[in-house]
Amino acid sequence: MGYEIIEGHGAPIKAWTRGVPVEEAAKNQLRNVASLPFIQGQVAVMPDVHFGRGATVGSVIPTKGAVIPAAVGVDIGCGMMAVRTTLTASDLPDSLVSLRTLIERAVPHGGPGVKGSWREQGRHGVPNAVVSRWRASGLEARHRLIVDKHPVLADAHSMVQLGTLGGGNHFIEVCLDTDQRVWVMLHSGSRGVGNAIGQFFIQRAKALAKDRVGVHLADSDLAWLEEGETDFEDYIEAVSWGQDFARQNRELMMVRVLQALREAGLPAFKTDKEAVNCHHNYVVKERHLGEDVWLTRKGAVRAGLGDLGIIPGSMGARSFIVRGKGNPDSFCTCSHGAGRAMSRTEAKRRFTVEDHVAATAGVECRKDAGVIDETPMAYKDIDAVMAAQADLVEIVHTLRQVVCVKG
Repeated sequence: MGYEIIEGHGAPIKAWTRGVPVEEAAKNQLRNVASLPFIQGQVAVMPDVHFGRGATVGSVIPTKGAVIPAAVGVDIGCGMMAVRTTLTASDLPDSLVSLRTLIERAVPHGGPGVKGSWREQGRHGVPNAVVSRWRASGLEARHRLIVDKHPVLADAHSMVQLGTLGGGNHFIEVCLDTDQRVWVMLHSGSRGVGNAIGQFFIQRAKALAKDRVGVHLADSDLAWLEEGETDFEDYIEAVSWGQDFARQNRELMMVRVLQALREAGLPAFKTDKEAVNCHHNYVVKERHLGEDVWLTRKGAVRAGLGDLGIIPGSMGARSFIVRGKGNPDSFCTCSHGAGRAMSRTEAKRRFTVEDHVAATAGVECRKDAGVIDETPMAYKDIDAVMAAQADLVEIVHTLRQVVCVKG
């Protein structure tokens, strides 16, 4: 048995955390979630688990007849995409600075005030490739229906952020596997429009919670929407759209990054037919425990039997392409990364730029105070995380970063 039990007073809490520390605040959040009346079966906990908003990051929450918007979160559809190329390490230049620069120019990144951010994509007219994908994918028409119901969501910079990276823990990387093959890997989600959707429905759930008789929430962020309510149906429509936006966003960024590689003077190359593109912040209806349930994966990746997934380390740690084992106790799920070992504030307090430079030796990336909160030491040991979930996934490829672009 790969999991251990976290004691609580509600549904069982099965945690794949052997050998990985879990802070008490995260355990208390898990207990709060497990005590909700509509949890089905158990709450599953991944080894990268850590304290989050309402529910822990790195948890799987099965529900019947209700969904918790704050458990899904505001980075709706956030996830990973990876593509293997026919390039090898020997095809890369000795200095990777120019390659990093080309990628940074190709993909708008960073917050609104950062040079090269998404605002520059729209300043001189949104590129045709973005407009075409926005329309041809059906995102535009579906978004119009959502905005018609909730006009407040109209000003979320939706189309102009399509194909952009953002900031925080989102990244683009060029990696090498153990055969010295070159991979491109990236991490992003539904950007500002997903945030707007999440925030709006979290507040709607909180407003409705005040009218629910006999309900006393341990945390107001655990407020839920009930199936049959108009807000529930509207949320499912909007969150599904946000998840599709996130997938399209990653695909468009990947096109841009691969084009940057082609413009870098590298030998001609191709990519594998099967690219991995997986969410790790989302809600979906799946069949588990013999019935259909709403499954919220908050910082967790589907790992059904044979499913390919991506588990990244950090800016200086290894990452993994994995194949799911379809473990039913985890609801066919694995971790979405190493998981934070401390808050961003604590990382900035504890580590220096010199520490970060040493930790990212050999990786062409930002080495300044602005990314200290993303330094490898701020995350859990990825090897311990992988060992703790050996019965959830098998490792297919092990990757190491050589270029990392952060917002």
